[in-house]
Amino acid sequence: MEAGEIAARFDAVIQRVQAAARRCGRRPDSVRLVAASKMQPSEAVRAAYRAGARDFGENYVQEALGKMAQLADLTDIRWHLIGHLQTNKAKQAVDAFYLIQSVDSVRLAAAIAKARPERKMPVLIEVNLGGEATKSGAAPDSLERLIDAVRERVDVRGLMAIPPPGRGTEDSRPYFVQLRELRDRLAAAAGLGLSELSMGMSDDFEAAIEEGATIVRVGRAIFGERTR
Repeated sequence: MEAGEIAARFDAVIQRVQAAARRCGRRPDSVRLVAASKMQPSEAVRAAYRAGARDFGENYVQEALGKMAQLADLTDIRWHLIGHLQTNKAKQAVDAFYLIQSVDSVRLAAAIAKARPERKMPVLIEVNLGGEATKSGAAPDSLERLIDAVRERVDVRGLMAIPPPGRGTEDSRPYFVQLRELRDRLAAAAGLGLSELSMGMSDDFEAAIEEGATIVRVGRAIFGERTR
């Protein structure tokens, strides 16, 4: 996709994010747009950056490291890991990413803490809301125990989820409500801020914002279909 088209699409998504925030009485700057750049070339990331994007989400550590090297001159990019992290990649991840959004086990949190002992790594806890066997993420009923077990090792900022696939935007809304309610209950129980809710993608990010998302992860609406 041409740089001009990426810029136009990014601007359109920004306008939709801001409008969704205003509809529910929120400040537009209360929502962070993460451009999900998995399988997109570094040139596409650079085009989105030039359009104003600063937060980019990657699924795979090795793919992300390659883009980071190619885009090293863009020193204010914030890279988010939004895919599953293998424990043997923890050291590379903590050195490269601004936020790891996909912590779902004590074992992974321990690996992250071991890789960065000098200060806690900011993370989100990934929740498998639909109990899908093909997705990573902690079960909702295990979250309180998980957070209690990892809170001294990593800086738990909030929750992240990918709802089960549906036929339309409104199919995702009950899961967004569920994640927000989980966050509110856990914040009270754990005594943590848990200020972040990462939920919503290209097909449903406006509903996610209306239900409290502070981070939306949008790929296709910005970059078009993924390239390989």
